Amino acid sequence: MDVSVIVVNWNTLELLRNCLASVYRQAGEVDFEVIVVDNASTDGSVEMVKRDFPQVILIENADNRGFAAANNQGMAVAKGRYVLLLNSDTLVLDDAIASTVRFADRHPRAGVTGCRVLNPDRTIQPTCFMFPSILNMLLSSMYLYKLFPKSRFFGREHMTWWGRDDIREVDVVTGCFMLVRRQAIDQVGVLDERFFMYAEETDWCYRFKQNGWQVIFAPVGQIIHFGGQSAAKKPVATIIQLRLSVLKFVRKHYGRLSHLVARFLTAFFFALRLPIWLSVVLFRPRARTEAAIKIHAYSAGIVNALFRPVDA
Repeated sequence: MDVSVIVVNWNTLELLRNCLASVYRQAGEVDFEVIVVDNASTDGSVEMVKRDFPQVILIENADNRGFAAANNQGMAVAKGRYVLLLNSDTLVLDDAIASTVRFADRHPRAGVTGCRVLNPDRTIQPTCFMFPSILNMLLSSMYLYKLFPKSRFFGREHMTWWGRDDIREVDVVTGCFMLVRRQAIDQVGVLDERFFMYAEETDWCYRFKQNGWQVIFAPVGQIIHFGGQSAAKKPVATIIQLRLSVLKFVRKHYGRLSHLVARFLTAFFFALRLPIWLSVVLFRPRARTEAAIKIHAYSAGIVNALFRPVDA
C-alpha cells in the first residue's frame, strides 16, 4: 500500500462527498486506501459514506474527539508507506496524491511533504509557515505582515513574500494536505492529542525536525481548500482555540518564561482588535452580527490568555 488517505469529518456532508469523489478521481497511479474518521456528525455524513463510498474504511466516534485524536485513530489502522492527512473541505486536483508520493520517494529524508493549495477562485492559499516564537507573535499581533506582505521580516511567520512556486524546506506544512512518511511516524510518534484543534501539525512538524526529518513544500500537485467549514459552526470557540493552541505549543517546547510572555502577547492580540470591532457596531449596522462574534471572542480570549491554565 503506497498511501493511506485519512479524512476527519465533523458535519461537512456535501464537502466530504466532493472530497472523497476527488480522491478516487485524482489519486493517480498509486495503491491507496481511504479512511474516514467521523467525529459524531449529525448531518448524515456517516450514512452518505456507507451508501456512496462503501470501499472507504469508516470509523465512527460517539463524540467529537478533535482533529489530532481522530487522525491518530486513522493512523492506527492505516497500511500505507505514507499517511496523507486530508481535510474534508478540499478537492484533489491533477493526480496530486501520486505526484506528491513520487516526490517524497525521491527525497528519503522528507518526513512531511505538502503540496500547492488553492483558494476556490484558484488563487494561491498561503500555506506553510514558521514555528511560533515571541517575535512572530508580536508581529502577528500588530498585523504588520498584512501591512507589509512583501517584507521578509514583517511577513516572516506566514512567509507572505513567497509565491509558493518552488520547492523548499519549511518549518510547518499546513494540515489540510500533509503527506507523512510512516517510517518517520514510527520514530517520532503520532499527533499529540492534547491539541484538540489547531497547532497539532505545528507540534508534529517541530518534533519531526527535532529528530532530523525534513519538512518540505513541493508544488508538484494542487488541491483546492475551502477552509474553516467545520470551524464556522462554532466561531467564538474557534477564534479562542486557535490562539490558545499556540500558547500550548510555546509552553510545551519553549518553557515557562516564554509561555508567560506569550500569554501577554496573546492578550495584546485580542485587546488590539476590540476597539476596531466596537467601532463596527457603532458605524456599520450591517456588520453587527459579525462584530458581536468578534467582540465576544476577543473579550473571552483576553481572559483565557491571561488566566486559563494551559497544559503542555
